Amino acid sequence: MPNNLRIESSNRVARVTFERPPLNILDIGMVAEIAEALVRLPASNEFIVFQGADNCFSGGADVADHTPERVGRLLGAFHRVFHEMGAGHAVTIAAVEGHCLGGGCELALACTLRVASRNAKLGQPEVKLGIIPGYGGTQRLARLCGKGVAHELILTGEMITAEEALRVGLVNRVVDSGELLATAEAMARKIIANAPLAVKYAMEAVERGMEMPQEEGLYLEATLFGLACATQDMREGTRAFLEKRPPKFEGR
Repeated sequence: MPNNLRIESSNRVARVTFERPPLNILDIGMVAEIAEALVRLPASNEFIVFQGADNCFSGGADVADHTPERVGRLLGAFHRVFHEMGAGHAVTIAAVEGHCLGGGCELALACTLRVASRNAKLGQPEVKLGIIPGYGGTQRLARLCGKGVAHELILTGEMITAEEALRVGLVNRVVDSGELLATAEAMARKIIANAPLAVKYAMEAVERGMEMPQEEGLYLEATLFGLACATQDMREGTRAFLEKRPPKFEGR
């Protein structure tokens, strides 16, 4: 049983809550629990919402673990988990409340989507500790928000508000605190209504295409488009559109 996570599940959406007070600091044990959840949950849940207990998403990684002896092990563990979060086996949504800093921000960046409450504070303050983001922050932040935004946030180490995070593209939505989880789950429900294979192929096209030159990305997109056109869901979606009724997708 997880010691640092609370896991609840209903109707294809799993809710994973970080419970390591006071700031839900990420250490190698907690990351191992997240890794286990990512292996187990997608079998019956295509959507995973991550949130933090006590009005805090995560204050970051445990700096006590950042000794020369432990750094290699930490890097391997964090990178494997964060890669899995964005690998497309499940749509992952970060529901960000309160502080989302350092490794916590890198975890949110690894998710498919991010929703923040108005009280959220996000940032990569590692330079203030004499280090740099080590769990994907320099790469995912630049890809998501652009090099200029990444440079400013990483080099100053300053926190930004939820509204500023929305403006620069770090989060997808900003809502009142009481609406945070409902908004994240509503986004999941909208995706659930769509063809599962089409969602999977679209995620793959975006994620893998970002790592390729544009021409290779366009070839990947065309290949996945062709696969989607051969599915039963495509035929059902087309019939439903012409018949003016909701489609009944089966994921095949």
